[in-house]
Amino acid sequence: MSVLFDENDLHRWLDERTIRKAAGYLDRVHDLRTEGDLLRAKVDGTAPQPYRVTINLKARLRSPHSRLHGRCSCPVGDNCKHVAAVMLCALHGPDEDREDEKIEAPLPQHAQPVRAELLTRLSEWHAQHAARTGSSMGKQNQKSVAFVLSIFQFRLGIHAYRMRRTADGALEREKPLEITPELVIDPPGYVSQQDIAVLGQLCLRQQRKGGRRVAVQPLLDMILASGHGWVQHPDTRQLLPLRAGPARAGHLEWKAADSQLGVCSRPVLQVDGNADGAVEGQCACYLDERTGETGPLQLAVASPDADAFLGLPPLLPDEHSLTAQMLQQLDPALPLPPATADAMPIAQVDGMVPHLMLHTEEQQQTWGARRGQMQRLEFATVSFAYGEHFKHLDDPSRFVRGADGTIELLPRDTAEEARRENELRSRGLHRHPQSPALLSGAGPHFHLRSYDWGSFMLRELPRLQELGWVVTVPEDFRHRITVVDSVLWDVQPDDTGAGWLDVALDIEIDGQTVPLAPMLAQLLQTDPRWTRGALDAIDDEERILIASPTAGALSFQAGRLKPVVTLLGDLFGNGAEPLRVSTRDRGRLQALQQSGSLQLRGATDTGAMVQRLLQEPTPQPVAAPVGLAAVLRPYQQDGLAWLQYLRQQELGGILADDMGLGKTLQTLAHILLEKEGGRLDRPALVVMPTSLLFNWQEEAARFAPGLRVLVLHGPAREAMFEQIPAHDLVLTTYPLVWRDEAALQAHAYHLLILDEAQQVKNAKARAAITLRTLQSRHQLCLTGTPLENHLGELWTHIDFVLPGLLGSEKTFNLHWRHPIERSGDGQRAQLLAQRVRPFILRRRKDQVATELPPKTVITRHVSLEGGQRDLYETVRSAMQEKVREAVAGKGMAKSHIVVLDALLKLRQVCCDPRLLPGEAAPRTQGSAKLDLLMTLLPEMVEEGRRILVFSQFTRMLELIAQALDKSGLAFVTLTGDTRDRTTPVRRFMHGEVPIFLISLKAGGVGLNLTAADTVIHFDPWWNPAAENQASDRAHRIGQDKPVFVYRLIAAGSIEERISELQQRKAALADSILENGGAAGAGFSEEGLQALLEPLPGAPAKKAKRTPKRGHE
Repeated sequence: MSVLFDENDLHRWLDERTIRKAAGYLDRVHDLRTEGDLLRAKVDGTAPQPYRVTINLKARLRSPHSRLHGRCSCPVGDNCKHVAAVMLCALHGPDEDREDEKIEAPLPQHAQPVRAELLTRLSEWHAQHAARTGSSMGKQNQKSVAFVLSIFQFRLGIHAYRMRRTADGALEREKPLEITPELVIDPPGYVSQQDIAVLGQLCLRQQRKGGRRVAVQPLLDMILASGHGWVQHPDTRQLLPLRAGPARAGHLEWKAADSQLGVCSRPVLQVDGNADGAVEGQCACYLDERTGETGPLQLAVASPDADAFLGLPPLLPDEHSLTAQMLQQLDPALPLPPATADAMPIAQVDGMVPHLMLHTEEQQQTWGARRGQMQRLEFATVSFAYGEHFKHLDDPSRFVRGADGTIELLPRDTAEEARRENELRSRGLHRHPQSPALLSGAGPHFHLRSYDWGSFMLRELPRLQELGWVVTVPEDFRHRITVVDSVLWDVQPDDTGAGWLDVALDIEIDGQTVPLAPMLAQLLQTDPRWTRGALDAIDDEERILIASPTAGALSFQAGRLKPVVTLLGDLFGNGAEPLRVSTRDRGRLQALQQSGSLQLRGATDTGAMVQRLLQEPTPQPVAAPVGLAAVLRPYQQDGLAWLQYLRQQELGGILADDMGLGKTLQTLAHILLEKEGGRLDRPALVVMPTSLLFNWQEEAARFAPGLRVLVLHGPAREAMFEQIPAHDLVLTTYPLVWRDEAALQAHAYHLLILDEAQQVKNAKARAAITLRTLQSRHQLCLTGTPLENHLGELWTHIDFVLPGLLGSEKTFNLHWRHPIERSGDGQRAQLLAQRVRPFILRRRKDQVATELPPKTVITRHVSLEGGQRDLYETVRSAMQEKVREAVAGKGMAKSHIVVLDALLKLRQVCCDPRLLPGEAAPRTQGSAKLDLLMTLLPEMVEEGRRILVFSQFTRMLELIAQALDKSGLAFVTLTGDTRDRTTPVRRFMHGEVPIFLISLKAGGVGLNLTAADTVIHFDPWWNPAAENQASDRAHRIGQDKPVFVYRLIAAGSIEERISELQQRKAALADSILENGGAAGAGFSEEGLQALLEPLPGAPAKKAKRTPKRGHE
């Protein structure tokens, strides 16, 4: 840049000091430019915005008498250091060494104390600046700095003076230096770098009076190192150079002295060698004004204690004993004043108790958009109770007045108080460094840094109370939470007298009764963990916060709410209506009574009523009906007594004995006993599968010949409808019941009995809907498998025999089925079992029919080979891709048809590839399972075995029949297409043929085939109960030979996954019917993927990736 002035002009227009200061601003000049005769730039200074500099550079300014016209927006205005800095940059350019360096913040204003680190950095900067510009800017200055030390009242005094060297070389004091931040930032040229460091420490020392002190010993070391330390001789008043001396001993003493109050004892410090001693904080030193020596002082006590000792006021005689007691407690090495009175009594306290009090106070808003408005602040105060005396953390007093008004010494445990404060910090409460004066005299305020008072009240406050803190929460505390420890329940008969009870759930808050049910209903709606998952997954110790419209925030322990939700959660969906429990639901009432989390409230008669309901008569032995042409076994006699008990109590029930234990006989005995007792004024209607119609007709004629039986079957049945009232026993089938709905509804029945009730386990089926419309006094279900696949089937049966006991299907699914099946909720499974147990009678053969020979189940795995294996993998891969696309596109719930089709095809390939539909179905791959079966059967027939072969596929039975024909083995077949069911059963039972081929659906129930001793399941079925029913065609009462059950499974295929699923379903049934615990999770998308896994050793084929879709 071309300029019209030189360095001589610069020194002529500006003084040396301004130019020296400008050197420190060269790296702050930016936007330097010329505009005609004007030189413009910006200079960063102490203001938030850069200063704007404008300099007039007209040529006529070069005259010897010209003046500089430089303007700056800084407070100085004209020809300032910023102007000089711009002119230096125009002459020489910016300092290259610091061209890219940025000063991130301007120098601070000095309204606040200057920080030590800032002074140190400024001192270092000044030294670097002096090294660049110092020596060439003038002649040597004869001035210097002197630091004169003295001690007054055991405190070290340091004064700075400007010294001048006289013509003869002596130093004399010119004037005291006022130690200010400006002196440190912009010192005179005669001040050395070491002097600046000392001046910086002295500046801090002045600013920190009453606060944290500057360490004395490092300051002394700095003064000694500078060589500018001096001491004034007490006699000659001459200055002696300060020098380091050896350590000397110091002695703390009490010295008598006169005062306005009389003779007092003052604390003093004596130093060996007649030197003066000073004690400040951690430093103790001496100063010998006669020799100029200074050094460390050796004391018998710690320096802070010595400092506090010397700070005590003069003692009056009556204060000696008190002070002596205190000093003795602090440090026995401290000197004690002479005792002049009896020792001060010590307050008798029994330990210390910490107190925490929470506050909500209003304060004016001082910032933001709501300035001037009131804001509410939450904080805590702390006090420590020593008996009746309370002390705050910032109250160091150890003296209290006793009961008689005398002063006593309070034995405070400051270490324990500090430990208690640490407990608060560990819980998130911290002492506010500058507490607003919201509560005077309450000690320091503690604030929650996270501001999450809700979590603190729920989690941390109880832990503090466990640690011994006494916590006070005023009613006006904004985040006040009431801890609820008990739940009360009461029960009263419903006003309608229709067999219902009104259950009340309440809690007591400050003497007031607050209904709990509406709050729990809100909890179940907002927190899905209580309805969609296992309650065991919720920690019992977790605090649950529930808002009450009248009592504020309430805190419950999760372990106390779990039994309430488990027992009554399905009743909370009725809004403001009372909770209603059926008097028949004795399992629930018993669980309520036994729950340790609930307390029965109310008068004694309430408890007596509940106890009376629970002590209803139990089944009593009854004599078999006279007209029964059979001898009942003991367990059958018990079953008859149970059926009679249900009739007496006007209850329905489920007779769920194992297959072959005589459910039909027990039911016939019950009907016959009703007739002989004169109660069968209406017929008993029995509905069953078509396959059982002949069996019922035959057994009724055989065992209860006194019953008038009407069979509604065949095209001629319409003519018999009018005869229904004239008969004792009416038999019909599930396929006909909905067709004959109007005719059956025209009559009322004493008993409505469903045999093999699992046939109508779907409550939405037409037959099930019709059955619920029929009028009857009592309802019974007969089934060996009341729960085959899921709990919804159990609900269907229970809701038929006892409508409303388990609530609606939707409520049951939400509160019982889904938590048990999907999350394995053991608590709900156990309670559900307890609720339904009185209405289900289930006996197993191994429990009651011990005379039966053993049943052995054998699983034979067979590997798919060759073409059958390749076909399985081809079909599996194609079906897996098809299922994945369907689930991704429509969701699992809407893809059942595609899923079932895929699983069906895989099962067909496992049995025989010829089962696949279509004309192009492969017919040459062979069947490994058929080969195995044809290996087993000839050997078994040769051994004299009688064999039942079950398959779900009638086409598979046809292929087996073809193979048997080729082998010359005799057999009979029973499928759904078989018109004459009697002939094949008779031929097999009479020994005419050794093999009976039966479809699982047609022959799984209603047959008594005790002539068989071997059962072969060619393919597994999803439902283990169906397989067991089929096996029990042979293993039932009347069997006198051991029974062997063979299950043929294609290794590694979908059939193995079906077998695993059977085990889970069996566990689900046991958990409810046998109360064996919670079942595992139900069928899911992950389970579907497991079903479609490739065979072991088969190469995995990469499937096309499809985008995931959320659950619908």
